[in-house]
Amino acid sequence: MFTRNLAVLLVALVTDAALAAGPNLGQPLRPADIAAWDISIHPDGSGLPPGSGTPAQGAKIYSQKCALCHGESGKGGTGAALVGGAPLTNGIETPKTIANFWGYSTTVFDFIRRAMPWQQPRTLSNDEVYALTAYILSLNKLIGENDAMNAETLPKVKMPNRDGFIIRFPDRI
Repeated sequence: MFTRNLAVLLVALVTDAALAAGPNLGQPLRPADIAAWDISIHPDGSGLPPGSGTPAQGAKIYSQKCALCHGESGKGGTGAALVGGAPLTNGIETPKTIANFWGYSTTVFDFIRRAMPWQQPRTLSNDEVYALTAYILSLNKLIGENDAMNAETLPKVKMPNRDGFIIRFPDRI
């Protein structure tokens, strides 16, 4: 009986020591590895990278990399429509677009930068993302056709649904 209890105790101690050391999977991340993915853009524009783009530049990129899914002039295709949309007060089934749903232009930039084009996310340069954002905002008549978007001008764009959300970090606006 004593031998059996001793064996159970030894197994428990060895198991605890092994678990404390961890499963030895992977390797610790280096700061440079983390920085490559730490690309969050806040509503106030903090985190926006250098670069700029105009609607005219964005129109060319859009026709090459976005129109296949989002349709001509952002009116929708296999991907969601980016332009227009009835007010969200028309009901839950109302299609969400850039103009009637998105609260911040910086969030549009952040989404394009992270997720588009869907088949090759994170392949657009900062200038291309600024240009696409400018083009989409221009299609929605939220900026002028000649307005350039950059880290200074983009956060100043007032989106129609800006007050339609409960702000998670109100001190960051």
